[in-house]
Amino acid sequence: MFEIKNGILSAIDIGTNSFHQIIAKINKDKFSIIDRTKEVVRLGISSTDMKYISEEAMDRGVIALKRFKTLSDLHNATIRAVATSAVREALNRTEFLRRVKSETGIDVEIISGYEEARLIYLGVLQSLPVFKDRVVVIDIGGGSTEFLYGQKGNVLFAESLKLGAIRFTQKYFTNEKLDMSSVYECRESVKGTIVPVIRNLDKKNIDHFIGTSGTISNIASIIKGIDRFDSVQTLNNFTFTKKELTEVIDMILSHKTNLERSKITGLDPVRADIIVAGAIILDQIFSELKIKEMTYSDYSLREGVVLDTIHKSNGEKKLLGLTDIRYKSVLYLMEICKVDEKHAKQVTKLSLQLFDSLKNIHKLNITEREYLEAASLLHDVGYYISHTQHHRHSYYIIRNAELLGFSDREIELISNIARYHRKSHPKIKHEGFSRLSIDDQEKVRRLAGIIRIADGLDRSHLSSISKIEPHIVGKTVNLKLKIIDNRDVSLDIWGAERKKELFEETFGYKIKFTLN
Repeated sequence: MFEIKNGILSAIDIGTNSFHQIIAKINKDKFSIIDRTKEVVRLGISSTDMKYISEEAMDRGVIALKRFKTLSDLHNATIRAVATSAVREALNRTEFLRRVKSETGIDVEIISGYEEARLIYLGVLQSLPVFKDRVVVIDIGGGSTEFLYGQKGNVLFAESLKLGAIRFTQKYFTNEKLDMSSVYECRESVKGTIVPVIRNLDKKNIDHFIGTSGTISNIASIIKGIDRFDSVQTLNNFTFTKKELTEVIDMILSHKTNLERSKITGLDPVRADIIVAGAIILDQIFSELKIKEMTYSDYSLREGVVLDTIHKSNGEKKLLGLTDIRYKSVLYLMEICKVDEKHAKQVTKLSLQLFDSLKNIHKLNITEREYLEAASLLHDVGYYISHTQHHRHSYYIIRNAELLGFSDREIELISNIARYHRKSHPKIKHEGFSRLSIDDQEKVRRLAGIIRIADGLDRSHLSSISKIEPHIVGKTVNLKLKIIDNRDVSLDIWGAERKKELFEETFGYKIKFTLN
């Protein structure tokens, strides 16, 4: 559970082109923005297709976040910071995150493209009256473009593609003077990249196409003929047509240099170098998806982060304990991997019973309980690939799945917990485990120790144990097992005896099993 202290939240969006911050005052499930700032950082600028964050870009990012931290402290605000494609894709992202933590004190969540799309949708729903409508939300960022098809707050389809204003500028428009052959190549690349989106949205009934963020904001400003930096006019709920977009594209392409484009009314001069790529991406999306008009939303990712944090703070609808959005995404992965649901839910039930009754030993909180729950439900997804080494396959599937509501770090934790439900104990030589912080490694050991016992206690897959009642005497935990209909659970106890060692090593307590 995320705690918002003093009712003030600072939401920070660490993007590929710009860093954004909003500071919001929370009133129950509503919020009002009391401060807002933006810095163009160009974190994704590199010569390696965003594979590395340069030292200079790191420096700019840390300096910007120091200022954001100062503003947050002035408001006595709780900080939640999320990072998107530039950090998500960087091979040296760990170095960047460590620098941010050590120099600013800010913990940064890396969110998946799917999660990014979901949060953008949450933001849109706060700015436009489209909750009941079937909408497609399109957000063109510096490194990626998010597509989402949703209705009534439910995500029906989401896709994150490596289409971005900075990414494609570096690929096609590095010369000072624009040439039309590069424009053609850029268009063809966009056309080929969005094929999966076209396939998934084909023949769907769509009420509105909604655009958010920098590229679309600047295009809308040009169409409306306003300079948003000198005007109090808002673009929220502003709708523009395909014809209007085409006219703006022609205008942008007629200005051959950055200097010429910087003088276009409505265009932020700092985007003069990347607007060509961004505009072509938007234009081609319009053409391929046959969009006739688009409505702009002033709210996007950072506002979605605020609302999501409010939900986490207040306690969303829960099933076994996971918030509704997290639970649905876990169930979906179970479904597509054809998991033995009865066994998975039995292991989960027993894991949570152990967690709840042994709080004084493991000293973990409700957030770690959610990780245990998710890992317990998903521990056997690896069978979808093969029975042999299925625990390793579970790690791979979970790590690469789009689990809505979870950050990248949380997915890494869950995948590791599931990976160690059988066979070898966590070891530094294991690549996935070694990537975790020392603190998170310890969490994995503790939670994996619990799930191993629970999994062993359903070795038969018959769900014969209804309840576990731990009794602690000295350094021994006596697990009294309540059995359904006096069933023979010797196989289950045998299974648990074989898997209790990690718990005993981690916590320093011996485990005994007795029948209640």
